Amino acid sequence: MTASLVIAPQWIGDAVMTEPLLRRLAARGERLTVAALPWVAPVFRAMPQVERILDVPFAHGGLQFKARRQVARELQGQFDTAYILPNSLKSALVPWWAGIPRRVGYLGEARVGVLTHRLKNPPKGKRPPMVALYSALSGEVGIEADRPKLHWPQAAREAALAAQGLQAQGYVVFAPGAEYGPAKRWPTRHFAALAARLQSPVLLLGSAKEAPLCEEIAAGAPGAPVLNLAGQTSLADALGLIAAARAVVSNDSGLMHVAAGFGVPQVAVFGSSSPEHTPPLNDQAHVLWLKNDPAYQPALDCAPCFERQCPLGHTRCLQDVGPERVAAALGFRA
Repeated sequence: MTASLVIAPQWIGDAVMTEPLLRRLAARGERLTVAALPWVAPVFRAMPQVERILDVPFAHGGLQFKARRQVARELQGQFDTAYILPNSLKSALVPWWAGIPRRVGYLGEARVGVLTHRLKNPPKGKRPPMVALYSALSGEVGIEADRPKLHWPQAAREAALAAQGLQAQGYVVFAPGAEYGPAKRWPTRHFAALAARLQSPVLLLGSAKEAPLCEEIAAGAPGAPVLNLAGQTSLADALGLIAAARAVVSNDSGLMHVAAGFGVPQVAVFGSSSPEHTPPLNDQAHVLWLKNDPAYQPALDCAPCFERQCPLGHTRCLQDVGPERVAAALGFRA
């Protein structure tokens, strides 16, 4: 049986979109160990096909040659194959230094010498959806359209619910953040108006950096049953709370992909990015994107711009998606 090391991407949404690849690798007999940064590692605990998770001690954005060499020394002789999912040179160094015989990844950042099996990186304008991009590393065809499937243990769900005094299916999750920037964030006043419109309790989830956004939403919906947990839960607990939610409302973000992976009914509001590249792969997902709405005039010729800030200063793509439209997409008021 092949022992395989997977070098994980560093973003939550990307981590979710690796699941079809990992499922296929495990199905053909590969024993999977995933090396992941601490803030994304819990996502792989929602994938039963992963036998082992290594929380690698690397900081975001740094080379950390010394730390990478140490990890490589500890891994020597343990693996037959490595799949390097990020495109950076630094992400390929540990498998190379560890002497893993077969190292699979996309070309990029002068990685010719450190990869043994190299796939051509599609140009930015022609890249397939991320699930297909990752799945191609398996060398197989026919899995590009697979949807991520996450599984969270029932006991862990119940523990997360009990800690907040919640009941499964008894609340709606709002995830108002988007790490990339404001051009992906539906306005907080719209989230607040939606919270006031719904009769269901609302749970606000996000990182500590997103706590101010969530505070604005809670303050903008006085009297509504809103519980702000931004920055107060671990990612593992957030996964449990999303898995047990009645529905999720979000931007194009990592938590959007988490909700899709759990198959939770969801509404995803897209602005500067495109659902053609990173859609929520979920039969119960409703995507709102004014770019492909023929009734919206004048047409959004500027979208998708993929910018962090709106270059034109108006962010019409998000401002003009009203809370009533999201409420209608949710399909309930209770």
